[in-house]
Amino acid sequence: MKEPIERMKARLPEWLEASRMRAAEGQVAAYIPELAKASRDALGITVMGRGGESASAGDTEMLFTMQSISKVFTLLLAFIDNGEDAVFAKVGMEPTGDDFNSMLKLELVEPGKPFNPLINAGAIAISSLIHGATPAEKTERILRFFRTAAADSSLTFSEKVYRSESATAHRNRSLAYFLKDNEVLGEEIEVEDVLDVYFKHCAVEVNVGHLARMALILAFNGTDPLTGEELVPRRYVQIAKTFMFSCGMYNASGEFAIRAGIPAKSGVSGGILALVPGQYGIGVIGPALGRKGNSVAGVHLLETMSEAFDWSLF
Repeated sequence: MKEPIERMKARLPEWLEASRMRAAEGQVAAYIPELAKASRDALGITVMGRGGESASAGDTEMLFTMQSISKVFTLLLAFIDNGEDAVFAKVGMEPTGDDFNSMLKLELVEPGKPFNPLINAGAIAISSLIHGATPAEKTERILRFFRTAAADSSLTFSEKVYRSESATAHRNRSLAYFLKDNEVLGEEIEVEDVLDVYFKHCAVEVNVGHLARMALILAFNGTDPLTGEELVPRRYVQIAKTFMFSCGMYNASGEFAIRAGIPAKSGVSGGILALVPGQYGIGVIGPALGRKGNSVAGVHLLETMSEAFDWSLF
């Protein structure tokens, strides 16, 4: 019998084209003007194994911004910088049941801190915890961490997407001021400084190969299987993967856990980072989003592959 990665190579083009048909059901994110320029019909995937072997199909060279996928890695960096207790003093551990950019519970639920680090309010709070004397220094540390995880020293953020995001981020500014008023952001922290860091890490530009490489480190509990180097303590990766299961696909996280059964994190650019623990890191791009903000074609492709290869952890 062929190795799984060889079977993937044989079947991926067929599966990808079947999933690409689903893109017609979605729409490209338009509330950030630069994201609206993406092709609705684009779809690409890379699956990477522990030895660096990979299977790819579709628009694998397409560049896109990480958006909310970046939140997984800023959370890990915040844990490294501050430890578990300090991080959970600022964010909770629970799904919200609300939209990712909702401010409802910041006002209604005591103590007024974000329910988890993967919603926008939580990720803004996490951005405030990254060590550095200035926003530029914090951003440089984030970029260094992302570059190491992706094994690409040229990784950087898209200036156009960063500026587009900053210019239209009225809801995120409101969330940040709520956090300031609720004392989640301390007196010494300037709202615009935190948002500058947040917008830039969301605007980091990658392709599906980068995401697969970053996911591979999570699949092996923080140790890069290609080099043997521990990049993140195992405990912190366990927490991050738990959040990916419970909150990583916005309000469709439960449905994705049932249908695919693997940890994943999506972003409104249409990217999805997913992993099969101990086996694979996966990167997907499909800009057409469904009603809950996830790539329609990308989710379908991951569900198809999970069923074919029995990836579900449940």
